[in-house]
Amino acid sequence: MATILVIDDEPGIRQTLASILKDEKYRVFTAEDAIVGLDILNKEKIDLVMLDVLLPGLGGLEALERMRQKWPDKEVVMISGHANIDMAVRAVKKGAFDFLEKPLSLEKILTVCRNALAIRKLREENRNLKRATARSEIIGRSEAINRVLELVRQAADSDARILITGENGVGKEVVARAIHFGSSRSGRPFIEVNCAAIPETLIESELFGHEKGAFTDAVSSRKGRFELADGGTLFLDEIGDMSLSAQSKVLRVIQEQKIERLGGEKTIETDVRIIAASNKNLEKACGEGMFRQDLFFRLNVIPIHIPPLRERTGDIPILLDHFLKGLGIEEFKLEEDALDLLLSHNWPGNVRELRNVAIRIAVMHSGGSISAQELTRLIDKGGNTQVPSELQPLPSGLLDYNFGEAKDLFEKSYLEYQFIKNNGIISRTAEAIGIYPSNLHAKLKKFGISAQTMKEHQ
Repeated sequence: MATILVIDDEPGIRQTLASILKDEKYRVFTAEDAIVGLDILNKEKIDLVMLDVLLPGLGGLEALERMRQKWPDKEVVMISGHANIDMAVRAVKKGAFDFLEKPLSLEKILTVCRNALAIRKLREENRNLKRATARSEIIGRSEAINRVLELVRQAADSDARILITGENGVGKEVVARAIHFGSSRSGRPFIEVNCAAIPETLIESELFGHEKGAFTDAVSSRKGRFELADGGTLFLDEIGDMSLSAQSKVLRVIQEQKIERLGGEKTIETDVRIIAASNKNLEKACGEGMFRQDLFFRLNVIPIHIPPLRERTGDIPILLDHFLKGLGIEEFKLEEDALDLLLSHNWPGNVRELRNVAIRIAVMHSGGSISAQELTRLIDKGGNTQVPSELQPLPSGLLDYNFGEAKDLFEKSYLEYQFIKNNGIISRTAEAIGIYPSNLHAKLKKFGISAQTMKEHQ
């Protein structure tokens, strides 16, 4: 039985609507003004609101705005005896399902109510499907993964901020999506920001947006990720790599729920749930002055730690089967020694590495059972160029340099190592280390790393 709330300051209208709707077997609540109506919404499970525009105290359109912000899943039908086209357009833009004029037609009332409730039911079914799909992406039966799934279920029901921790490749984004699509915000945007992949000079523009002329390349105004995520969820991945300057601004947005675009003077209100993730020990980073402690406490309301794959080896065959079926391979067989190898491998790349192995099996395996010898070759980067042993990932004497010099030396060595390891392919290297290809290209140019580097180490 659907429940309908009628908010109108005219007793006759309230009584008439309540009588009509009860005859149709709806459960009905009535309120003489918006304040009483909002109180009922806080206490009761309401499916549809019929809201008068002209109300004493809090007006109908303002009440509509509050309802859409706090209860985005409820449908609202506006009614008025002083309607005009401009008012109807404003109401629909603010999120009203429909706009009815007084005197109210019995047939019109019932038709609009049926349509609004049918739409609400379809949206609820869509949300449930998204929730089930998102949760189904968290694969495994281990006790560790069951704990993560339980935390996801509990966390989704609230608007509390969440900090997801774990090594690279464990599936932090998958968990963040499951939380979003399991929440009441599932019908709103899920916006992701990879803080490690965006250059430090652009991170604030990406987050908060900018106005035309705010900086040299700002040829037009642009919304930031906070604005794009309004009403939904903002996922700040690898937040430990965010600059202290950007951290302080994110902290202010969390506190005030308002932003300002770069170069702008207008204050923009935001309604965003923040889920952050990091592969770093943020508590340690706080102690070293590399991460704001106040921001850490703001984000770490509900902590969720995802264990590495090597700590839940029982999930490995299940994950491999899931990935292969997704690639169109319904049946495959691992020889006993191959299964032992699969379970004993350290999986430094975690679930992401296992998925890559599944892709290699799908592309390169010729059929029949998979042996340990073949699996070794597939795990070993599919025959990629091996990095020469004389190329050291870390320069010797690194600690003897000042911070800037040491940082550049490490970055050059690291990029050179990864560039060669990925056969000198920029797109593959950028994907492996988690940055944009354009950003990688600029860094390679800065350190003089090119195709010649490949030849020198062959």
